[in-house]
Amino acid sequence: MLSSLQETVARVSRLVQESRSILFITGAGISADSGLPTYRGISGMYNDRATEDGFAIEEALSGSMFRRRPEITWKYMAQIEAGARGKTFNRAHAVIAKLESSKPRVWVLTQNIDGFHGLAGSRNVIEIHGTMRRLLCTACGAMRAIQSYENATIPPICDACTGPMRPDIVLFEEALPASAIAELDRQLRQPFDLYVSVGTSSVFPYVVQPLIVANGMGLPTIEINPAAETTISKLVDVHLQLGAADAFQQIASCIGIE
Repeated sequence: MLSSLQETVARVSRLVQESRSILFITGAGISADSGLPTYRGISGMYNDRATEDGFAIEEALSGSMFRRRPEITWKYMAQIEAGARGKTFNRAHAVIAKLESSKPRVWVLTQNIDGFHGLAGSRNVIEIHGTMRRLLCTACGAMRAIQSYENATIPPICDACTGPMRPDIVLFEEALPASAIAELDRQLRQPFDLYVSVGTSSVFPYVVQPLIVANGMGLPTIEINPAAETTISKLVDVHLQLGAADAFQQIASCIGIE
């Protein structure tokens, strides 16, 4: 007899296998399985305490702090980048990328700035909070890729205009990138067969909204999260209480993904 967990894995696997189009909504939990610490929460870098400069991490990484004291924002952004250095995508990212290559339409809406979905091979990725793997010139708007901040001059200088550059991420207090919002709106106009939340507590409305809309249309929704319950657990059709890498390994085994 199958356990309730095995039954849930089997149900999730059937939904994934039968769906021609899937939207994955991913948060810090998927990258935690790669060894990345979150800002706060379990294994967080700044659990319920101020930074060494006396600021909450949300204040240190805010738009107003960057305008007032950019060296503070850069200092803690560099710490976060250092925490990701030497780490890479895990089985969850890899399986999502394989599903994109094998199905007509698979997209990822991610809150993460680590770039792991792209490294795993996903191309249809909406990085709603930007990416730390790209720099943006604050003077002329030019962009350039960066893989590590370790030996970078802080702030880096733009090759095009010699203006100061910043990580191309959304700081606290800043608006979401218009291009990412436009792409998300464009994709949501055509409903997906399946909506899957992975490793996120879904506190942001733009992360919850696709699940609410899917629920109202009677389309299947899944939450993959090791927490017993999050803010969306009562909203989704299936809650698979596993870490992301473990869950996707089991799903891959069920549906024959190597």
